[in-house]
Amino acid sequence: MELRVLKYFLEVARKGKMTSAAESLYVSQPALSKQIKDLEKELGRKLFRRGSRSVSLTEEGLLLYKRAEDIVALAEKTKEEFQSLGEIQGGDLHIGCAESFLIKHLAEKIKALKNKYPLVRYHLTSGDSDVVTDRLDRGLLDFAVIVEPPDMSKYNYVQMPGHDTWCAIMPATHRLAKKKRITADDLIGEELICSEQSIRADIPRWCGEKADRLNFTGHTNLAYNGAVFVREGLGIMLALANLIQTPKKSGICSRPLEPPLSNSIYLIWRKKQAFAPIAALLLEEFRKAGKQSEKIL
Repeated sequence: MELRVLKYFLEVARKGKMTSAAESLYVSQPALSKQIKDLEKELGRKLFRRGSRSVSLTEEGLLLYKRAEDIVALAEKTKEEFQSLGEIQGGDLHIGCAESFLIKHLAEKIKALKNKYPLVRYHLTSGDSDVVTDRLDRGLLDFAVIVEPPDMSKYNYVQMPGHDTWCAIMPATHRLAKKKRITADDLIGEELICSEQSIRADIPRWCGEKADRLNFTGHTNLAYNGAVFVREGLGIMLALANLIQTPKKSGICSRPLEPPLSNSIYLIWRKKQAFAPIAALLLEEFRKAGKQSEKIL
């Protein structure tokens, strides 16, 4: 399979029409159709269901779509890394980020790099630890930023300074809004929203066996989206504080948890990972910062 043909395949899948894909790729429709048919012949499987005006992926096409996305992304990242070798003027950083107020430390380090190397570009992928470590493991990211202790058998890491505390976000009119702090007992019987990762790892750490009595009816890995659902009265969200602003006009409010619950944040990378020059410089920025405590096992 040629990389060029995989790019053609991806564009057809995204557009859903041969004509639209051909226009965006600056190739003729007959030429594009032939390339796709040749790819299907090479793989021995039909990749698209063809209608009168559109196409859609078959099950085999869906499998290839996922593989092709990774192959093309990894090829592009490899090309970027080789282009950045030699005299450093810039480069591309690919980083997966969990939601956290402490991401500010990452932003500070990238800003310092851009002051020295204005051609630096950064690509951030947001998601929980499972999402970003999966992309890190597949070589699509240079680093990941996670809010739970890393697997030290797989990753090296730098722990960033400070910690994130947890809160309960609820409608301003909710009965619990009158309380200064929220306990697990307060939340029993309420409909709750939280990330699946935190339900698994953080909530039991906060309230122990009482976690089994909490009713999580909604899952989200983006606090902003969860806050929209809170505003519509769909439940109380447990999330890291400072992610959501709750001015009076917002219709929602934030209350800290009791006992307090907090998380540290970690910049991680794969063991024995080879870095492009600009990624190595970013790591050096973290290592130079006296406040950071690095552990490489």
